[in-house]
Formats: sequence, C-alpha cells, structure tokens
Amino acid sequence: MEDMVVVRKEGLYCVPGDFYIDPWRPVARAVITHAHADHARMGHAHYLAAAPGAGILRARLGADIHLQALDYEESITHNGVRLSLHPAGHVLGSAQLRMEWQGCIWVASGDYKLEADGTCTAFAPVRCHTFITESTFGMPIYRWQPQAEIFEDINRWWRANAAEGRASVLFCYSFGKAQRILHGIDPGIGPIVCHGAVEPLNRLYREAGVFLPPTATVGEAEATRRGKSNAYAGSLIIAPPSAAGSPWMRRFGDYSDAFASGWMRLR
Repeated sequence: MEDMVVVRKEGLYCVPGDFYIDPWRPVARAVITHAHADHARMGHAHYLAAAPGAGILRARLGADIHLQALDYEESITHNGVRLSLHPAGHVLGSAQLRMEWQGCIWVASGDYKLEADGTCTAFAPVRCHTFITESTFGMPIYRWQPQAEIFEDINRWWRANAAEGRASVLFCYSFGKAQRILHGIDPGIGPIVCHGAVEPLNRLYREAGVFLPPTATVGEAEATRRGKSNAYAGSLIIAPPSAAGSPWMRRFGDYSDAFASGWMRLR
C-alpha cells in the first residue's frame, strides 16, 4: 500500500483524502493540530480543527475564517478517509489527527505532551499502524523536570526576589506556556501582571473553563499603583520572549528575569 501521507512543498499531504496537515503554504483544505503560529497559518480556504481550540484559532487567524470544528473523537469521512481528532495535551485545543483508509490507520501527532497540566485535555494514546511524531525536543539530551519541581523552582525564585523588593519577569510563549505557568504557580506570593500579548489568551482559557489566577495588564497595574515608588516590587510579570531587552522593560525598575525554557536540563 502506498503511503497515506507524503511531504509536499506546502507541507504534509494526505494523498487519498486530498488535504494537508498544518501546511505552511495556502491550500484548499487544512487540518490544524493547534493554533501555534508554526502550525496554523492564514490563507487556507477551509480549516478543520478541534472544537476546544476554535476560539483561539479565530482570535489568531481572523473571526471570518472558514472553520469546521470537531469535538475530540468525533469523526467525519472525506474522500473515503475517516478523520478524527484526539487530545494531544500540548495547549488548549491541541489534537492528534487520526486517519483511517482501506483498513490502515495513520496518526499525525502535532505537538504533544505526555504529562497532564490542567490547562488542556490530557494526551490520549491512539492505536495506529503508522505514527508521525513531532520531535522538537526529541533528542535525548533534552530533559524536563517533573512539572511540580519546575513550579516550585519558579515559586522559590519569585519569593526570593519579592523578599528583596524586586519584580520577577518570566519570559515564555504567550499561548500555552504562559497559561501553563499561571495555572501551576502559587498566586499567594504576590500580584501577577501579564503583557498585552498574553492577557487576551488568558481570557480565552478562562472562557474555556481553565482556572487561572487573577492577572492584570500593565495598564491596569499602573492605574492602581500610580505615584508609588518601585510599584512592581514583589510582582510576577509574564511576558513573551520578544519583550526581553525592549524599552517596555524599563517600567519595572529593579527586576530579576528568567526564561521558562531555562528550566529545561541538558543531560
């Protein structure tokens, strides 16, 4: 039997189904595994994605995109290929794509994470004949600590900075990583302020029923602290990596900064 999925210049292509998976060039039909920018791009005529991620896809790609949303494990048949989307545990709405054709089952993972974190539906293994896996950190030199240890390390760093009157600035991706950190840290340490790129996504997570502690935008925080010296002392600031070294950082006065990826250990 010929391969069900091949690589074309547009991206991964399901031959019998005549659709693409996370294509990087505009196509007629695209199945999107999740809404990160390296997987979900503008310009496709028709999008198929998991229902929990529909709001974020529309927020990032436009409210008027032609989007068909499927619940997890709900199936449709297109050109004789039976498709269904299954939890990938990566970010809100992330999905593995299951494709069944002529008795053969292929699964394209998209980005996935095996350890459940409470911010999205946990990864669910899908039996198949062929598994196409993402492997961004697939090399064996990369090791993540258990997330409970990571959150305690972040809490410890934040507490130490707060005790010395500094703000703590943590750089992380606005979608997914920021919400995972917010869900896991101890909000009792101090106020939490989020960059303008992060707060709209926090709202979408909350609307989806995910618990996140109270957060404020920089504008909201400054409105309540106007006239105070060292107004951000003890606060945790969540910002995208692009903010590092930018003029936006000057408002925080004395601060300590760190990158979320810094908690990854190399073997």
